[in-house]
Amino acid sequence: MPPRVAIPVPHSGDLEYAERAFPQYAHAVEMAGGEAVRIPLGQSPAAVIKLIEGCDAALLPGSKADVDPERYRAPKDPKTAPADSARDTVDELLLKDAYQLRKPVLGICYGLQILNVYRGGTLLQHIESPVNHEAGRNVPIAHTVTVDSGSKLSELLVRYAKDKAPQECSPSIAVNSSHHQAAEVTGDALRVVARCPQDGVVEALEGTSPDHFVLAVQWHPERSVEDDEASRAIFRALVEAARARPGTALEKFEMR
Repeated sequence: MPPRVAIPVPHSGDLEYAERAFPQYAHAVEMAGGEAVRIPLGQSPAAVIKLIEGCDAALLPGSKADVDPERYRAPKDPKTAPADSARDTVDELLLKDAYQLRKPVLGICYGLQILNVYRGGTLLQHIESPVNHEAGRNVPIAHTVTVDSGSKLSELLVRYAKDKAPQECSPSIAVNSSHHQAAEVTGDALRVVARCPQDGVVEALEGTSPDHFVLAVQWHPERSVEDDEASRAIFRALVEAARARPGTALEKFEMR
């Protein structure tokens, strides 16, 4: 039985977008050896908790929404999109469960932003830069990202790099990009591990606790898993961390 990864439906208000986006995340998890568990939006907290109790990890996907600035005590920028309270409720329940039980967490795009705010951080509400961070899903490579060589993200990218010795692996990787916000003040027990070199925009965060896998990236690796080893490495790392965690749903199932 593979590790079970909880993935909330990306958006509550745009069904077409949600149904187009969700399968990409599920496919990436399944390619990595995990089982994707769809977490619907709009259910009672009790129903959501029952679903996520049987999961070993959480993946927070992208969204068309923006986090409500009131949550990090900031006035709303005119370019900030409406919040999605149903999505935020599910994300908070997933994060609370993951931090209490040390379940691995992967945040992608909006998932990075809601993670940062959940941990007490703030967001840059609109990026003003010559770099096109809003390039969109039809642009496979928008810009490069420089990864901290001492980070867990760097280690996992090196571990899965094909036909390369560690010293040959570049600290820079090419990424897609579909966002207009980014982490500003970093949340508690998180650290910045990647930036866009041209403008310094935060591109990845990871947890500082050595016994808890927490990683969030601002780009969309689920869109490039078929032809990009670095993208596959991110999902493999999540699934491996879920498999290695004591007290997984798999172990509980086998003990019954």
